[in-house]
Amino acid sequence: MPKENKKTNMESSDTAGQRLDSQEYLEKKAFFDQLVTVYGRKPVLEILENKNIHIFRLHLADSNRSGGNIEQIKTLATQRNIDIRYHSRNQLSRISRNSKQDQGVACDIHCPGYQPYEKALAELKKGKRKILIALDGVTNPQNLGMIIRSVTASPCYGLLLPTKGGSDISPLVIKASAGTLFKGTILRCNNLVDSLKTLKNHGFTICMLSSHNAVPLADMPQDKSIVYVLGNETMGVSDEVADLCDQRVGIAMNNGVESLNVAVTAALVAFNGR
Repeated sequence: MPKENKKTNMESSDTAGQRLDSQEYLEKKAFFDQLVTVYGRKPVLEILENKNIHIFRLHLADSNRSGGNIEQIKTLATQRNIDIRYHSRNQLSRISRNSKQDQGVACDIHCPGYQPYEKALAELKKGKRKILIALDGVTNPQNLGMIIRSVTASPCYGLLLPTKGGSDISPLVIKASAGTLFKGTILRCNNLVDSLKTLKNHGFTICMLSSHNAVPLADMPQDKSIVYVLGNETMGVSDEVADLCDQRVGIAMNNGVESLNVAVTAALVAFNGR
């Protein structure tokens, strides 16, 4: 899933002598929790060229040969006053978590809405009802990017995204999201089942999208906070998650069509979920 650099970026010199519960430490940790790491020369170059994207830090392998994209990347980073850090090849691979494809380049992007779901619990309980869309094993980067775009554009509060079992937030996802990854609310969780249990205890109704024995989406109540769970492109919602759900919800279809692409389904739910 999303690549995070928490301890890698939070160098020991940054936190030495600080109490773990100090306000300064907590603010710094909250900032690092909002970082997404993107790797690869062309993706990083394209991100650097977009001045609307807040890049916190650029990471380069000290073994990179000068010239070509590397020089363009360094020039753009310098022009934008972005911190550049040099690493051994092994150190960089620990940052990118993809040594085969990082090409000796990675950058940390600040996404204000990207955060652990636990930090949003207090906000989720306040005020009017909230709608969340959760993904259970969505593995196609194109689908994930389009889902992020739809949820960000919709009235939904945000997307609940497990860090394991689905697509990483990769350059393909960023491209498919048309940049909305940096604008939306993405609540990440380590374990979807545990997170859904917690949300259920906080008053959310958990619903899975299904074509069997389902209540029409248009008939869902308008007075409850709801998590709509969308499953894997082939297998659907996992049995463990299905067992937690309070309701099966379906989208009425005609002409014998049985199902829709998960990204299309997410868009319909995001804009029409009640």
